[in-house]
Amino acid sequence: MTQLPHFQLYIDGAFTEGHAGQVMASQNPATGADWATFACAAPQDVARAVAAARRVLDDPAWRDMTQTQRGKLLYRLGDLIAEHAAELGQLETTDSGKLLAETASQTGYVGDYYRYYAGLADKIEGAVLPIDKPDMHVFTRREPIGVVVAVVPWNAQMFLTATKLGPALAAGCSVVLKASEIAPAPMLAFARLIEQAGFPPGVVSIITGDAENCAIPLTRHADVDRIAFTGGPDTARHVVRNSAENFAVTTLELGGKSPILVFEDADLDSAANGLIAGNFGASGQSCVAGSRGLIHRPVIEALIARISQNCADIIVGDPLDPATHLGPLCTRAQVDLIVATLAKAKAQGAKIRFGGEPLERAGNYMAPTLVHCENHDVETLHVELFGPVMSLVPFDTEEEAIALANSTVFGLGSGVFTQNLARAHRVSARLKAGICWVNTYRAISPIAPFGGTNHSGYGREAGMDAINDYTRTKTTWINTSDQPMTNPFVMR
Repeated sequence: MTQLPHFQLYIDGAFTEGHAGQVMASQNPATGADWATFACAAPQDVARAVAAARRVLDDPAWRDMTQTQRGKLLYRLGDLIAEHAAELGQLETTDSGKLLAETASQTGYVGDYYRYYAGLADKIEGAVLPIDKPDMHVFTRREPIGVVVAVVPWNAQMFLTATKLGPALAAGCSVVLKASEIAPAPMLAFARLIEQAGFPPGVVSIITGDAENCAIPLTRHADVDRIAFTGGPDTARHVVRNSAENFAVTTLELGGKSPILVFEDADLDSAANGLIAGNFGASGQSCVAGSRGLIHRPVIEALIARISQNCADIIVGDPLDPATHLGPLCTRAQVDLIVATLAKAKAQGAKIRFGGEPLERAGNYMAPTLVHCENHDVETLHVELFGPVMSLVPFDTEEEAIALANSTVFGLGSGVFTQNLARAHRVSARLKAGICWVNTYRAISPIAPFGGTNHSGYGREAGMDAINDYTRTKTTWINTSDQPMTNPFVMR
């Protein structure tokens, strides 16, 4: 019997099995068969990883490294990621089912995130304050916030890791990265690049495991100073409760049900492509999926016709095949949720205009699906399905479109398609979302902040300001007077 590839935890600069010896199997979503195994962390492993992260903050090898030197390590890491993008992409595709065309290219681009923060590492500055006391010299400096726990899901793990690890390391923090127990192989393999880049042992540890033995003891650990979490709202509530034990600064990126508004003056071919990118890109397994298409009534049928034709041309198949447009979903549970939700939507009067059924083949395949909803109360417009399901609902006025777009508990992404520049500014300003794309969709950059509002979380990742979120400000007062202090009972 052929032995499956096995992936170990990476703790304090060494690859290791979990303390309890627990091993889980990972399924290939394209075949439904086990393809690899990986070690799972026990509470003792969590304690070791956090202890190493705490120790290294006082280790001269990391503590006394100049910011410029840290930037060089990050730059080297970015180069290594680019060099190994094809290998990491192959692992991610096999483990999660995402298209190789996307995983390899996205991983290669992720190198730019590390290079971006490499360049910012020695731009972390304090200030001399124009204090109102002439005998005082007062200045601030930004210091590393400390031990960071970064929790990333399986669906865009190299990207979501970069938005956390890049600024944290540039700021001088140490990081314990918790990879999803669903499809963690690329993250555990990524650990070798951390080692090759030259980061001292303990600066980054990468672990995975279940909630009880790994995630809960990690996010409530007393020595954790900051938690950067990406995932679902239900899990996030547990993370926030756990952070009450350590008062860790916490940021959350939680996905949502992003609206894409298409007005009658839009380029309909461009709008169709934007809706397809927002719903079928990554097989719909994206936190910014534009799964609520709000369409100006005069053009909805024309747009449905274009999208239906495009759906007919979509090639569903092996995600390793360059010709494939749509691969499998990561888990069977996602397929089951979609089937159940579509049944409810049809009972509510929605019409399936394309697809609507799982494909009869090995693996977790769902046909690209287009749902026409005559009102905004349909189930598919409110449940985050994480699959290739596009729901379109008509609107009659700009005000109605904005009201429908904002009638959600989420607020991560949004899109607007219009050729009217005034309308583009007017509508984008009123959408309650952290991101708005106009006449495009699902674009990212290390320069652009990423994050949401309401149940889509709080805090921002990427961009220049993100690096400050991994620091604390220290204020230093220096008395420049030769005179002794007077009256110790009165505050100056």
